[in-house]
Amino acid sequence: MVFVNYGGGRYWYFRHASWNGLTVADLVFPWFVFIMGSSIFLSMTSVLQRGCPKFRLLGKIAWRSFLLICIGIVIVNPNYCLGPLSWEKVRIPGVLQRLGGTYFVVAVLELLFAKPVPEICTSERSCFSLLDITSSWPQWLFVLMLEGVWLALTFFLPVPGCPTGYLGPGGLGDWGKYPNCTGGAAGYIDRLLLGGHHLYQHPSSAVLYHTEVAYDPEGILGTINSIVMAFLGVQAGKILLYYKDQTKGILIRFAAWGCFLGFISVALTKASENEGFIPVNKNLWSISYITTLSSFAFFILLVLYPVVDVKGLWTGTPFFYPGMNSILVYVGHEVFANYFPFRWRLGDSEAHKEHLVQNTVATALWVLIAYVLYKKKVFWKI
Repeated sequence: MVFVNYGGGRYWYFRHASWNGLTVADLVFPWFVFIMGSSIFLSMTSVLQRGCPKFRLLGKIAWRSFLLICIGIVIVNPNYCLGPLSWEKVRIPGVLQRLGGTYFVVAVLELLFAKPVPEICTSERSCFSLLDITSSWPQWLFVLMLEGVWLALTFFLPVPGCPTGYLGPGGLGDWGKYPNCTGGAAGYIDRLLLGGHHLYQHPSSAVLYHTEVAYDPEGILGTINSIVMAFLGVQAGKILLYYKDQTKGILIRFAAWGCFLGFISVALTKASENEGFIPVNKNLWSISYITTLSSFAFFILLVLYPVVDVKGLWTGTPFFYPGMNSILVYVGHEVFANYFPFRWRLGDSEAHKEHLVQNTVATALWVLIAYVLYKKKVFWKI
């Protein structure tokens, strides 16, 4: 995340896709959302087992979400870059705002329907039991209803001057027929409810398609699918606890979810970048984007779980240390992005090599900072 945000050596695959499709940069945020969902379930289960009242835990959830949103609004409105800002032009959506809203909905949903983790299933039924799914049927019903809302708004909400169900970038896209329709219903809802001046003014679509309307990739409608992704992460956490010490059962479920979600992605996209029913699109946080990245996430867990948790062949170093202070690293790398030694004047501002060195050094410095803080037992928790 830090390496990508600092420029990724100015290589195209470390930049966000202009509209449809995937690059390396498009993988980071949704996987963070996914693992946040897993953490929500694991930590909440632990806290409830220690006897913490649900009402008190609800207060902590609300306060943490509020802080994330507030910090996020500060981070995405840097005066040192843009000069003094007026309230009329403060950007409202953002990464931490999306995380705060997603965390609140998923955490409250799990809190409302929390059940004690059952005893370990017997070996005879461990590979066939669906208890991790059936015990969560109220949450699944809510999440599926939310996804129904996303589909209905995306494909049936009338957008003035635009085709109903439009998923394109606007601007020069579609031969310039719909220049002000960037994001279709998603962009329209944000501009209607938040106002164009409170959205991101330089979306990735502007580079290739020369769009002129504001569009925010962390907008309102996409938060629905962010919640879906986090809940799939919750499902991964439930697999780990419901079938604890049953390595085979856990791996079978990770593989099954990876294949199932991958199949949905293939059906939605027709295995193409632009020709499917719902293309993979990070700007929209389309449902195919969620199923594709969640499929990858389950397959990554399929590899890492036996390597890290079962065999102990790798401790997660050095990624473990930034992970223990993820909010501090995120906020710090955003605030100090333009300060030395994270950035300096380059001899050739167009050279990939110089940018790669600078971005790698900056990323390594944050890993080092996280390591030092870990050794000193300094953790910034919200």
